Amino acid sequence: MTTQTCPKALGDSSSKEEGAAEDTELAKAVMAHQFHPSVLGPESWEGYKFSDMEIRIKESTDLYGAVLWPSAMVLCHFLETNQDKFSLRDKNVIELGAGTGLVTIVSSLLGAKVTSTDLPDVLGNLQYNVTRNTKGRCKYIPLVTELTWGQEVEQRFPRDTHCFDYILAADVVYSHPYLEELMATFDHLCQETTEILWAMRFRLDPENSFVDRFRQRFHLEQLYDLPSLSIKLFRAWRKDKGTKNHGEAAA
Repeated sequence: MTTQTCPKALGDSSSKEEGAAEDTELAKAVMAHQFHPSVLGPESWEGYKFSDMEIRIKESTDLYGAVLWPSAMVLCHFLETNQDKFSLRDKNVIELGAGTGLVTIVSSLLGAKVTSTDLPDVLGNLQYNVTRNTKGRCKYIPLVTELTWGQEVEQRFPRDTHCFDYILAADVVYSHPYLEELMATFDHLCQETTEILWAMRFRLDPENSFVDRFRQRFHLEQLYDLPSLSIKLFRAWRKDKGTKNHGEAAA
C-alpha cells in the first residue's frame, strides 16, 4: 500500500482538474467509512467501519468535545491504508483530545497500545465508546485518562517512563484560549523517536498562526490536503532532535 497524497502545487488547468479529482476521490473514500443505523433504536449512534469491524459511536451533543468531526475519519483512513509505512502494531500511542474515541478505537484495532486522553467532562462518553468497541477485539486494552493540556503533564507523563512512538491528534486546533498549552503538551510528549500524526480542519486565522508557530519547533510534512473537507493531515517530528528515522518523506 502507498501513502495517498493530493498535489501540493498545481500548475495548468489540467493539473488543477487532476488535483480536484484526487481530492474528490480521497474524500469519498474517507466518508465511505461512515454508515447509519437502518432502524432507529433506544440509543442513537453513528456507525463506522474500519479494519473490517463495525464501530458504533455515541455522541453527546451538549459537549463540544464529544462530537465526532471529519478530521478523525481522515486520520483513521490514513492509519488503515498506510500500515506498511506507519504500522501501529505493538506501538505506544497517545491520543490528544480523543473526543468520542474513534481514533483511539481504530488505533487499538490496528494493534497499538493506546493511551486515550481528554478533559474530565468528556471521559464518561469516551470510556463508554472505547469499551464498547474494543472489548474482546484488541490485543491491548486502551487506557482512558484525563489530560488537561499544559497542566501537570510532566508529572502525569514523565519522559523517562512514558515514551510514545506516535502522538495522534484530530481537530484539536480551533479557536480557543489553550493553544499555547497544547503546544507545550506536544513539546513535552514528543521525544526523539516520536512521530506526530495530526489531522486539522482549517476554519479561522488561529489555525494558520498555530501551524506557523508549530513549524518553529517541529519538522512538518503534509500527507493529505483535502480542500473539499477543509482538512489537512500532517506528520511531524522534533527539530532539535535531528532527523534520524524521519528522513524519508511519505510518497
